[in-house]
Amino acid sequence: MPKFIGLLLLLIAIIHIIQAQGQQGFTSLDCGLPANETSPYEESYTKLMFTSDETFIRSGRNGRIRENPEGFAKPYETLRYFPDGIRNCYSLKVEKGRTHMIVARFVYGNYDGFDVKPKFDLYLGPNLWATIDFQRLGTNSTNEEILHMPTSDSLQICLVKTGETTPFISALEIRALGNDSYITKSGSLMRLSRSYFSKSGSNIRYMKDIYDREWVAYNGAGFQGEWTNISTTLDVNNSNKYVPPKDALIHAATPTDANAPLTIELPSGGSGEEYYFYAHFAEIQDLQANDTREFNISLNGEVLSDPIIPKKLDITTVSSVGTCQGMECILQLTRTNRSTLPPLINALEIFTSIRFPQSETDENDGMWKQIINIIEYL
Repeated sequence: MPKFIGLLLLLIAIIHIIQAQGQQGFTSLDCGLPANETSPYEESYTKLMFTSDETFIRSGRNGRIRENPEGFAKPYETLRYFPDGIRNCYSLKVEKGRTHMIVARFVYGNYDGFDVKPKFDLYLGPNLWATIDFQRLGTNSTNEEILHMPTSDSLQICLVKTGETTPFISALEIRALGNDSYITKSGSLMRLSRSYFSKSGSNIRYMKDIYDREWVAYNGAGFQGEWTNISTTLDVNNSNKYVPPKDALIHAATPTDANAPLTIELPSGGSGEEYYFYAHFAEIQDLQANDTREFNISLNGEVLSDPIIPKKLDITTVSSVGTCQGMECILQLTRTNRSTLPPLINALEIFTSIRFPQSETDENDGMWKQIINIIEYL
């Protein structure tokens, strides 16, 4: 009888692994979800299926945020913290050679009652991905996103203790992206920002974005007088290899002064950083027969592409790479001499390049480690 129960538990655990990774190439882990709560479950806002992380890691303890739990979706109310050991790792199944969006989310919420902002490192396999420093951020929550093409079929994501405070994580979200999208010369892409150009609006995620990218309404200084917000109620075709959400493309910014450039001050990744831009354009105004909208896009005065002519209610994505010397980094859209209309932009993604020097886990390690760990536990 004990052997039968053990095999049943093993089967259930493997089913949970498959379910967590079965939603269109998505893995959605609720870290620290208590054993007495349903797993998997449907998150109410995105309708994504989240599962407990317990079959993906054997270490750590469950915690629950104390401050403002009603301000966060269910997956981010709980967390897994790691008081023991220096390095604690999740083992995850991925598709070798395909770009994945990996998002690690952290909500401190004074879960431990100490009200001491933690600082620790986040690793992708053997390589440093980011330092999570709540002391510097001065916030209660943060997230890190990277676009990464695995070189094996498994991936480790690790929380590493670097001082006196305890590492933790609230959720892990992995999304397999479309083929041929977000290709780099080398390295992976760390997201700096992903915005759609509307004065106001809620964040856009799945199901409006098929890859569950998170788009934020642009809150920069431009809309304080320099820009005009335009929008349409018509359908905008978003069919290309990036598939930005239609709800982002129905909005755009254009200079209030038709002769002025549209200027965007970029978040700084540091002097000499290599920036990757993905700018999404669609003409959402009715143009007269003699009207032309054509403009150049430049970074600190260096033109990045051929002149852009947005297509009527149809997506055009311009991708480019550039560097910024010094801390000032300015993206400008400037009308050409033959254009009768000012430039516009609907949505913009900005990344910096990060290179990981060490190779990842062997191809078959990840899934087998999970199953071996379960068998040892039984």
